[in-house]
Amino acid sequence: MSRLRQSQAGTLESNDIIIIVAPLEEEAGMVVELQSLVLAQYGDQIRKVIEDTVKEQGIKDIYIKAVDRGALDCTVRARTLAALSRAGVALKEERIWS
Repeated sequence: MSRLRQSQAGTLESNDIIIIVAPLEEEAGMVVELQSLVLAQYGDQIRKVIEDTVKEQGIKDIYIKAVDRGALDCTVRARTLAALSRAGVALKEERIWS
């Protein structure tokens, strides 16, 4: 994998989320900073979707800032993948149909 560069995807529109990714030093792990209008109700789920999506792509040392405005899980995943792609990650394909 090539070196990540800072990038972002998403908007601050209702039902969307901005995902900003940036590289961290080797062995720093994953740091997720989350701001959300529904943090108390859905913060754990939003964080899980982001973390699972990043782990599926094999990324370990990354800083992620997410500013949520009520996005559904599929939107959180799509924005995370878009930000990773823009950061230089060659995304792994997921086989949906068998």
